[in-house]
Amino acid sequence: MKKILIILSLIITTLIINKEYDKIVIHNESIRIRVIANSNSLEDQLLKLKVKENITKHLYQNLENVNNIDEARVSIKNNIENVDEIISKTLNSDNYQIKYGNNYFPTKELNGIEYEEGEYESLVVNIGESKGNNWWCVLFPPLCMIEATYDESDEVEYKSKILEILNRYK
Repeated sequence: MKKILIILSLIITTLIINKEYDKIVIHNESIRIRVIANSNSLEDQLLKLKVKENITKHLYQNLENVNNIDEARVSIKNNIENVDEIISKTLNSDNYQIKYGNNYFPTKELNGIEYEEGEYESLVVNIGESKGNNWWCVLFPPLCMIEATYDESDEVEYKSKILEILNRYK
């Protein structure tokens, strides 16, 4: 009975702690990125994802050794022309617009972190009429850059804190 109570209390504690992490709010120390598709047609959505993939790979290379938001700003601003060139080649068109600065975002959630609505420093790419669904992420800290470096051959190891604790009491 004592073991069951310990296990239940560990599970409840873990759930409470995880709920608190869901409420983390980052506002002033982040830079977002958003790519807005021309429309919701399959072709336009695929183009949006290709633009996202190409520019995030490029930006990751320039942000991977950045230590703070000020360095990130400088790096992004210094690479706007390169981003422009990448988008132009990806779309094979000049029917897009790049804007770096403060842009309005509604409340968003990413990886359990809530980002409140408001004006956010961001790099926004508007493709064509920009009437389609958008892709967005946090450029700095590099929360969306993990996928830009992920290799399917990378091994992933999953661990359970609860199982580690329970194994100590066996």
